[in-house]
Amino acid sequence: MSTALRICPLCEATCGLTLTLEGSRVTGARGDRDDVFSQGFICPKGASFGEVDADPDRLKGPLVRENGALREATWAEAFDIIAARIRPLVEEYGPNAVGIVLGNPNVHTMAGALYPPLLLGALGTRNLFTASTLDQMPKHVSSGLLFGDPFAVPVPDLDRTAHLLMLGANPLESNGSLCTAPDFPGKLKALRKRGGTLTVVDPRRTRTAALADRHLAIRPGADALFLAALTHTLFEEGLTDLGALDGHVEGVEDVRAAVREFTPEAVAAACDLDAATIRTVARELAAAPSAAVYGRIGSSTVAYGTLASWLVDVLNILTGNLDRPGGALFPLSATAPASRPAGPGKGFALGRWRSRVSGHPEVKGEFPMAALAEEIETEGEGRIRAVITIAANPVLSAPDGRRLDAALGALDLMVAVDPYLNETSRHADVVLPPPPPSQSAHFDFAFNGFAVRNQVRYTPAAVPLEEGRMDECEIHARLILAVSGMHGAPPSAVDDLAIDTALARAVTQEHSPLFGGDARELAGLLQGRTGPERRLDMMLRLGPYDLVLDDVRQAPHGIDLGALKPRVPQLLKTRSGRVELLPEPLAADLPRLRAALDAEPDGLVLVGRRHLRSNNSWLHNVPSLNGGSNRCTLQVHPRDADRLGLADGKPARITAEGGALDVEVEITDTVRTGVVSLPHGWGHDRPGTRLAVAAARPGVNVNQLLDGSRLDPLSGTAVLNGFPVDVSPLP
Repeated sequence: MSTALRICPLCEATCGLTLTLEGSRVTGARGDRDDVFSQGFICPKGASFGEVDADPDRLKGPLVRENGALREATWAEAFDIIAARIRPLVEEYGPNAVGIVLGNPNVHTMAGALYPPLLLGALGTRNLFTASTLDQMPKHVSSGLLFGDPFAVPVPDLDRTAHLLMLGANPLESNGSLCTAPDFPGKLKALRKRGGTLTVVDPRRTRTAALADRHLAIRPGADALFLAALTHTLFEEGLTDLGALDGHVEGVEDVRAAVREFTPEAVAAACDLDAATIRTVARELAAAPSAAVYGRIGSSTVAYGTLASWLVDVLNILTGNLDRPGGALFPLSATAPASRPAGPGKGFALGRWRSRVSGHPEVKGEFPMAALAEEIETEGEGRIRAVITIAANPVLSAPDGRRLDAALGALDLMVAVDPYLNETSRHADVVLPPPPPSQSAHFDFAFNGFAVRNQVRYTPAAVPLEEGRMDECEIHARLILAVSGMHGAPPSAVDDLAIDTALARAVTQEHSPLFGGDARELAGLLQGRTGPERRLDMMLRLGPYDLVLDDVRQAPHGIDLGALKPRVPQLLKTRSGRVELLPEPLAADLPRLRAALDAEPDGLVLVGRRHLRSNNSWLHNVPSLNGGSNRCTLQVHPRDADRLGLADGKPARITAEGGALDVEVEITDTVRTGVVSLPHGWGHDRPGTRLAVAAARPGVNVNQLLDGSRLDPLSGTAVLNGFPVDVSPLP
């Protein structure tokens, strides 16, 4: 028996684990007490690492379709088929004949961070669809417009703040999101213990809401109205103070005029909150010695998601809490490019091109996931004829899965990089399965950019690669070679090209640590046994902390890089070089929010929910995570249940514009009146999958209630929360 360290890849908290090994088998997982970031914290997902790793339904080798059925194949055969079939499609119909679909798990792996941009470059397609437009894209858009960089996302300084206002987030069960924080529950308890205040705005009395000093059970979808009223109150009562940002912000008076109509009295009915309470929240926010406003998926995947995301930062700015300790700060990852001198940048633009069928504007290089089906179905020039999915299951995660299910079945070619034969990958002509996580090295390129404390950690593979499997990074590299006309070249050629390109650019940039160097000579100095390690070493050398890979490898529990620090104005990339508080696209969308003041509220609306032992659809096949309270039920308030004739534990039919679902009722006062709740990621009842545990308790797919027409117009994000439904009892 032995042990090995591993960063947990199962949620955004990125906790350090100590794995117990018997040979090459993971028999246990506990928190790494010496981890510089998580300090021993672990949740049920991390504790199940061994079970996830050894899932017997994980594919061990490639599958290829022959005579309509999938069969086992060699790796060489699988890549030969991809190379032989995708290039003729591109040559005949153009690069946009291929669509790329990236799922949530990509940000949890090194391969998912390093290679998809190269795949897109190799194909030259503009048809990119990712889980971002089912989750956090509104925050990227608001950050891009405010700060000039869609990845400049401020996070609450949880360890030092005195006041936290949280909307649409339930970190006691989700472990946080766009705010990487191991032991988020402990940090909230510590906030209250040191005399701080926690206010939670959520239509459900979640575990997080139950911990709060104040819980505001807002009407779903009204978050932007509530935030606008808080902003109005700050101006009306003379409570604004930019603090250290004074001189770095433009448009303050424009915002004052823009929110003039959003008085607490005007929004009270739409929010179903008392006007006096709204004013109190605004005053407390302004009076706190330090404060942060934080909004997540519940305030993002709604009709006004981008406006809500924008107003979160507006409030942080107007109270002087943006970019200050105890407020909301910008993390600085060890692999972030070294800071450039302050000054104007290129800015951020929306709609540089549009989708072929419905004309959806491009956002951060992506189209809405909800538009994927129509781009496959609709005949004509530019139709998507081939799809490559990487760690994605949009049949369950996107609106109207039945339509997408049918569309995928009509493709000329589909390739899936996925460890499972799930509801989406079952349509593939070639399935390329990555190895279990214990057999892969790990570095958090994405989540370190959202971490509440700057740190750097790297864990090599805990056990050797099993015979017959292929390293995940090599799978991606060989896929790039296959689609680019370089099939048969060594996979190291992909990493070498990425390194050469990055270094050639770095040596010409005056603010780069490698400015003036010789790119070839620098490439020869890079450390690492593999291409991905050499790329990581290069990014560390180009980063802000004067690190190399050996520094990180010699610190198995990580290196603490310190608390977050103010970064304005250096991080700003707007054309003005300042925070642009009311960019034109946001101003143009405000009339839509004003119209909501007079709209008649929907009678019954639906919201999703997350369970501590779940992460979208991809952990439902783990026995210890699929059971107990982790159930697919329709939560209904007792008064609504009486009014509708619903009984606890009995079936009901829920109907919306996308279809109807039959689901078990769970009567609970944890959900407010006028709201029902159904969890996301279920619906494992389609034939042709290999998910035995998930199929035994399939649940229903909440996104089937949507037809894909409800989108936040600025971000293209699907409205997955706060949409109207009808519910009736079944015999």
